[in-house]
Amino acid sequence: MALQPIIRPARPEDFDQWLPLWNGYNKFYGRHGATALSTEITNMTWVRFFDSYEPVHAIVAEYENKLVGLVHYLFHRTTISIQPTCYLQDLFTDDSLRGHGIGRKLIEAVYEQAKLAGSSRVYWLTHETNSTAMQLYDKVAERSGFIVYRKPIA
Repeated sequence: MALQPIIRPARPEDFDQWLPLWNGYNKFYGRHGATALSTEITNMTWVRFFDSYEPVHAIVAEYENKLVGLVHYLFHRTTISIQPTCYLQDLFTDDSLRGHGIGRKLIEAVYEQAKLAGSSRVYWLTHETNSTAMQLYDKVAERSGFIVYRKPIA
């Protein structure tokens, strides 16, 4: 059964409810304990959402006066389009409410913001082991077939 959360932009006063979701997202991807993001990174990420000069944005899902999901996205230029491209960077919902349509609603909210910004597409990455999320992603987007390579620069 799909829940009917309120999907809205994050507000500065949301920090205390956003933080556990952010920490849950990072823990899912192995960033906790000794490998956790620094407080400085978390705080700067939060500040960027409210800086009009930053291309990074946050939308949250609120249900029964509690934040139950987040999505972060950003716009960037690309060499294959004049319009900006939208990268959906982070998506997370409260573990206890998975499977109730919140993730889909958050993705659709990003689609709407991309459309308003004149973006030509929205894309995102997920880990190959994230099979639960991929069940949703396969319904709302198409796999590009690209494989991601990366190299940390020290």
